[in-house]
Amino acid sequence: MKAVAVTAFGEQPQLMELSEPDPGPGEVLVRMSAAGVNPLDWKIADGLLKDSAKHSFPLVLGSDGAGEVVAVGTGVRRFTVGDSVFGLFQRPERGSGSYGELAVAEEKALAGAARNVTYAVSAAVPTAGTSAYNLVEETRIGEGRRILIVGGTGGVGTFATQLAAGRGAEVIVTARPGLTDLMRDLGATETVDHTLGPVADQVLAAHPDGVDVLLDLVSGPVAFGEMTRTVRDGGTAVSTVGSADADVLTEHNLRGFNFQNRPSPQLLEILAGQLDAGRLTAIVGEEATLETAPEALETSRTGHAQGKTVITF
Repeated sequence: MKAVAVTAFGEQPQLMELSEPDPGPGEVLVRMSAAGVNPLDWKIADGLLKDSAKHSFPLVLGSDGAGEVVAVGTGVRRFTVGDSVFGLFQRPERGSGSYGELAVAEEKALAGAARNVTYAVSAAVPTAGTSAYNLVEETRIGEGRRILIVGGTGGVGTFATQLAAGRGAEVIVTARPGLTDLMRDLGATETVDHTLGPVADQVLAAHPDGVDVLLDLVSGPVAFGEMTRTVRDGGTAVSTVGSADADVLTEHNLRGFNFQNRPSPQLLEILAGQLDAGRLTAIVGEEATLETAPEALETSRTGHAQGKTVITF
């Protein structure tokens, strides 16, 4: 089968011809129709998890994906051949990922795919969608609360905007002028153009009393510290890239933490249901092929992707 993989940490991803994987106990083999691209993919290729998990090479990249079950291992009860599924496929110890024509996943990492959207849309959801849902849950976002999302036009940001707005929150997002209409369509009440000046200054000029929750999806530690000026006394500030210092936040009477996602099949089912009901939209910014996947992955590395990049097979 064709797959995009690396032969060692730090190597450039490339298209390879590899042996087809077989599902082991509790595993499902899926013929992939689409794979979602995430920043985590290139981080794994660079060795992010080398000290916490065994890796086999060649290592097929990619976590998110969607497709049709073609075989199941012993003990699998929830899926049978022919089922449409989506979920998380990265198995470093197996050298398996979603950037291949066939991929193996644990049964507990999959759910039935949404029926009213394409596989490409489903493949855009697992990591970003579950992250956004858990962010909204853990920060207790609801009606009457004002939220600032920094980095709001990416995968997690577009989902978080919709989910927060759906709970009645007032959502402010950072977005370039060309994306203002899109973000308002997704539920944002206000956008801030970071090219016009410091975001914190702009937000405080419009809202001197600040925001209740800061979800910062992109800033380093210094920039994150600057963004926390927007959070009112007793509010919450969260970083998804490890920039939060809990002690410093406590000194400023803020609750805060570095977010770690906890996906589950139950949460995937919830998101599939929302996709089918039209309450959630996945913004696919770019579609790539396996041949162009290495270039798409590099775009993800630079942080310039808008919405989700999806590889279609």
